[in-house]
Amino acid sequence: MLGIDDLPSYIFAVKCRIMEKNAIVPQEEISSLIYNIRGQQVMLDRDLAKLYGVETKRLNEQVKRNIKRFPADFMFILDNQDIVNLRSQIATSSWGGNRYGIYAFTESGVAMLSGVLNSDIAVEVNIRIMRTFTAMRRMLMNNTHIIARLSSVEYHQIETDKRVDAVFEKLEAYEPKRQQIFYDGQIFDAYLFVTELIKKAAQQVVLIDNYVDATVLTMLDKRSTAVTATIYTQRISQQLNLDIEKHNSQYNPIEIKEFNKAHDRFLIVDEEVYHIGASLKDLGKKWFAFSLLKDITAEELLSKI
Repeated sequence: MLGIDDLPSYIFAVKCRIMEKNAIVPQEEISSLIYNIRGQQVMLDRDLAKLYGVETKRLNEQVKRNIKRFPADFMFILDNQDIVNLRSQIATSSWGGNRYGIYAFTESGVAMLSGVLNSDIAVEVNIRIMRTFTAMRRMLMNNTHIIARLSSVEYHQIETDKRVDAVFEKLEAYEPKRQQIFYDGQIFDAYLFVTELIKKAAQQVVLIDNYVDATVLTMLDKRSTAVTATIYTQRISQQLNLDIEKHNSQYNPIEIKEFNKAHDRFLIVDEEVYHIGASLKDLGKKWFAFSLLKDITAEELLSKI
């Protein structure tokens, strides 16, 4: 039987099991960087700097320049007792000696960091951390035996805690929708929906669309620089060929190929396949649906081309 004091460790053990397979760093490394300080789950400045690929000094400088964005429930500096507590959770060999002025960030503080660090890596790391918490919540809600177990340790007290509710609301905001119906006139809403999907790509974006123009290239440019982009379309006109040529001379290249066997439109984001009821260049002009095809893999679809 779990005790109430065991709940944080139990929840984070669950989190480790549901970490996404394509995370930037191994799940063991991320989970090992989460500590329990002042009754909160936090991450330290030095560890976050390592994940973001920046120096700890630079990270802290950005925090100080934007200190109004980091209230006490977002970030705090460890005191002597905190450091003693921290030492009990870290093996001696992994602790880099005495260091004061250590910044500890709660989940909300970690989320805020992506807004002050001008880095694609910082954004991607934060999105993946937020998804982990969101996935953890959904897993608990979808497994009645886990909920029953948590109830035995007065889980209802945590569920009614306003701070927890606020955190979960923020986490939900980081989880992009995967299907939706748009109506005529929702041009910006549809554009935002598609570009958010493209931004979350970690490896590839593939578009199958017979009607492509320069506006589509702009959407695909929302991806990270390390992500490849390919367009399959039934005919490459002189204008489209010129647009691609001019685009690739300045921006991250987009590959375009002729393919005349598709009637519908599809968007592949990493391993996910989406069916689109309208060409990307016409989003929001008429009613259309955007749906995730859960039983179709990217590999399966691309193998047919």
